Amino acid sequence: VQLQASGGGLVQAGGSLRLSCAASGRTLSSYIMGWFRQAPGKEREFVSDISRWGSSTHYADSVKGRFTISRDNAKNTVYLQMNSLKPEDTAVYYCAAREVAHQEYDYWGQGTLVTVSS
Repeated sequence: VQLQASGGGLVQAGGSLRLSCAASGRTLSSYIMGWFRQAPGKEREFVSDISRWGSSTHYADSVKGRFTISRDNAKNTVYLQMNSLKPEDTAVYYCAAREVAHQEYDYWGQGTLVTVSS
């Protein structure tokens, strides 16, 4: 499956952005989907994930209550709604897909840059 992330940009602190991850090559419902991010000089970290049909979601403590992950399997797209953005949310955001039986993510998108100014 190929993943294409989009929606990043420059936003002021307190603002909102919605990231999208469009999949092609295979139906998205086959995969658990996740969002990760990597800030300059830091390791990549988990942000959120969502089960195949959207019944279960998880969030990093740092984004809980501010970010919402969702998916539309009919559109083969996963979203990350980011509200109340903080400068520390600045990072390249990546979407990823993994099969249920796998512990590691199998496929990664190219990343989209989110910059939050103070």
